Amino acid sequence: MGRMKWKYNTKKVGFSGTLDPFATGCLIVATGQYTKLFNYLDKTPKTYKATLWLGASSPTLDIEKVEKMTNIALFKQEYISEVLQSFKGMFSYYPPQFCAKKIDGVAAYKNARNGKQTELKHITSTIYNISLLNYNHPFVHFEATVSEGTYIRSLGYEIASKLGCDGILSSLTRVNEGKFRFENEIALDPLDFISLTHNEYFGDINDVELGKKLSIENFKYKDDGKYLVITPNFFSIIDVINSEITYKINRMPLHKGDECIVSRRTQK
Repeated sequence: MGRMKWKYNTKKVGFSGTLDPFATGCLIVATGQYTKLFNYLDKTPKTYKATLWLGASSPTLDIEKVEKMTNIALFKQEYISEVLQSFKGMFSYYPPQFCAKKIDGVAAYKNARNGKQTELKHITSTIYNISLLNYNHPFVHFEATVSEGTYIRSLGYEIASKLGCDGILSSLTRVNEGKFRFENEIALDPLDFISLTHNEYFGDINDVELGKKLSIENFKYKDDGKYLVITPNFFSIIDVINSEITYKINRMPLHKGDECIVSRRTQK
């Protein structure tokens, strides 16, 4: 965090989420006021490349705490592909005990490190696509495009279970977050990544820039929903409910270099 503040000469830096400690790949970083935009950025689905180590077991479901390795018989590559394809669609599972989900204010991984079990709720993710990249026994290399919040470690564990053995992830790389891909940390214009309808305002544009009360009659689109409103100096996000308008974000500066969003590559 400190290095990013120094690099971009800013007091405020935010990240779109986290990656597992052993993982690498794309991470969205925002500075200044742009840290308020994460909920509105087009950052799903996410694509990962992973290596599943068949026959290995670990409570973390990755290589952090490997407890046992078992030799298992070779599988036919066609069978592994079939098993992978069977996970396409809705995927219901329990998150790993070593995860950041908080129960009663305590992250599950903290309990796990202290030998305590956390009662985690069943969750459902969407596996949009999954494919076998390579099988070099006992390592299965696969790629999966998934909904936000999917635990790839759990997906790997369930794949191994369906193959009838233990399994952990030995590597994990996030290829992209929605439209975001690693491009040498170039500064990006957030307006290119906000999937909201641009609503035109026909009244005094200064009313928007000053955050004054707005009338629905002065807008091109009057239906309920969230809209992007762009003025000469700023952009705003408004919410229309029953013809009443509230600002979700106001006076956000247009991209001129002071604040920025970048797609950064993380490394172990």
